[in-house]
Amino acid sequence: MSLINSFGPARAFALGLALISLAPAQAQKTTVKTKNSKVKTKTTGAAGTTVSKTTAVASSAPLVAMEPQPAPAPVSPVASAPQVVTAAPAGLPAEWISDLGAAQAQAKATNRPILAVFSGSDWCKPCIMYEQEVFAKPEFTAYAKDKLVLAHFDFPRMKKNQPTAAQLKLNEAAAAQLNKEGDFPLAVVIAPDGKVLAKTGYIAGGPVAFEAYLKKVVPTL
Repeated sequence: MSLINSFGPARAFALGLALISLAPAQAQKTTVKTKNSKVKTKTTGAAGTTVSKTTAVASSAPLVAMEPQPAPAPVSPVASAPQVVTAAPAGLPAEWISDLGAAQAQAKATNRPILAVFSGSDWCKPCIMYEQEVFAKPEFTAYAKDKLVLAHFDFPRMKKNQPTAAQLKLNEAAAAQLNKEGDFPLAVVIAPDGKVLAKTGYIAGGPVAFEAYLKKVVPTL
């Protein structure tokens, strides 16, 4: 006789429910790992099999607000940086030589001291003032004509004012001998034998004041 016939239909149905309640859950999900906004789950079936499933979810990590970065602090210019100007000085008279070697040769031949001027004609305001107020004046040209050998070495910054490669080489050679510190403006008084007698920056007062300075350095002038 079968089990159903032995217990009757009602009892057989109750027994079936009891057996089902004793079995493990059909689908239990357990979170095992979270990474990169993905949740990996493990599903265990009644037969003991395991099925893995990965589901993309929104990240639960709190969002960190990015603080605004402060604007970079302005870079302070070098204290000795010259003022930038747009106007270039008037050209110097033709008596000025731009070759230190040629000036030295002329100084020896004439036994006259050299006045070598280093300038930045398109960026150095004191340089421009020096040339406009002193060196380009007809009074100074007349004074220096038979007393000095005049040499001028310009170091402009604007592209349109750049000297030729040959002249730039002469300027740099002169600076290597007389203006290693890179001072602008700079006036150097040199004896006929090549000895440096004095160096000075800008002197206010025009040709008269500069001539007075020269006479202190070279009393025979």
